[in-house]
Amino acid sequence: MVGHERSSIDGGVSRRRFVAAAGATGAVAGVAGCLGGSDALQITMDQEWAGAEETVIEALYDAGLDTGVDVEILPGDFDSGQRRASFTSALDAGRSSPDVFMMDTGWTIPFIVRDQLVNLKEVLSGETLSFVESDYLQAAVDAASHPESGDLYGLPLFQGYPVMHYRKDLVEAAGYDTEGWATEPLSWSRFAEVAADVLEANPELDYGFTTQAANYIGTACCTFNEMMTSWGGAYFGGHENLFGPIGERPVTVDEEPVYETIRMMRSFMYGPDAEHANPDLPQITTSDLIEFKEEPSRQPFTEGRAAFMRNWPYAIPINLNSGGFTAGEDYDVMPLPYGVEEGEGAHDGTGGSSHALGGWNLTINENTARLEDCVAVLEAFANQDVMVTILGELGLLPPDPSVLKGADRDAVGGLSAFVDTLEVSGQNTVPRPVTAAWPDESPLISDEVTTAYLGQKSPQEAMGDLAERLDRVETEVQ
Repeated sequence: MVGHERSSIDGGVSRRRFVAAAGATGAVAGVAGCLGGSDALQITMDQEWAGAEETVIEALYDAGLDTGVDVEILPGDFDSGQRRASFTSALDAGRSSPDVFMMDTGWTIPFIVRDQLVNLKEVLSGETLSFVESDYLQAAVDAASHPESGDLYGLPLFQGYPVMHYRKDLVEAAGYDTEGWATEPLSWSRFAEVAADVLEANPELDYGFTTQAANYIGTACCTFNEMMTSWGGAYFGGHENLFGPIGERPVTVDEEPVYETIRMMRSFMYGPDAEHANPDLPQITTSDLIEFKEEPSRQPFTEGRAAFMRNWPYAIPINLNSGGFTAGEDYDVMPLPYGVEEGEGAHDGTGGSSHALGGWNLTINENTARLEDCVAVLEAFANQDVMVTILGELGLLPPDPSVLKGADRDAVGGLSAFVDTLEVSGQNTVPRPVTAAWPDESPLISDEVTTAYLGQKSPQEAMGDLAERLDRVETEVQ
């Protein structure tokens, strides 16, 4: 993530925090051997990791970390952009600390291609590498690997992928049978029909549907990316081009599936009769979405003013605790809808229910003087029991999907009722196209998409302009 975006884009907020920073998620970690004069291997994370310090560290020792390695978790800044900037400064200056970084999956690759991180393929044990390669979510591994060599440079720590939250009681009262919805995605057309009926039957609702459509990184990386993918569109052709090569991959935003995504959102916000809208889709929300990021889109749902909401799993415990909903009775979740069937998209990897991939990776500073200790810490984190501890303490989804499926339901807490949906979402993720060019490309995407959402340009005009702008970046950065 870049700029002023917050960690909420990754969906990693714990059950403990929704008062101070419900939209912020799990943070960046830096292991600094000599920070603050301490001999401890210090990990800078957010407040929630600091609050779970004793339990997490004990889990690392139980997983085999030598108790002689003193580990201290320090609270850090929630802002992802500031963390990335501080990492850039440290690495550009050749500083040896922090030793270990916890990097957003959205901006790990730029550091990898600049040769500023340790190649984990050369230092991790064969057993750990095999575990990561065979059991971890493949999209998460790809986003932590060198785009050309495929070598692993980041150890995925936790993942985030969205779901559709919905008022099960209102949907069923409107005459719909929700059996199977937990694992079987609806089409966008069917979804819109349901949302419109529920909205009409419940005049106290302000929205049939909320999501994030503000002019910010979350639109480029996530909401627009996943909707466009579900309609068969893509930024750079088939998914084999997600991570490059820059300047050699096609720019494919100026195509019909991408226009269709914009028309759908125009219909949802302004109605089927609006200019540049889909005449076959009903209005189910308002143009308030243009201002919505994660928390503004969550609040109406939790307060009982929205029927459906696209958001990250962090909202599940908030809805259950603050919203007073009961899982499986008046509240449930399901995979995101699709535009065209899986495999019927215009590009490889497109079509079907698609969910943006978020998450964080542990990486090692190539200048570290404590490589052996850093490797030992990463080896300990690559352990299913540690993942269960993190899931139970912080509500963060493990990089090994089988851990979530097999975890003790009591340990999972509020997420336990929704494991089946989360498993489907995790199996259908779409990474953002992270390369060294992505920090320059993502704001261009959100700018043009917002312009099209507002109707200031037609879909064709906005995406034509975007294609030209992306072409220039691809040429300049390669």
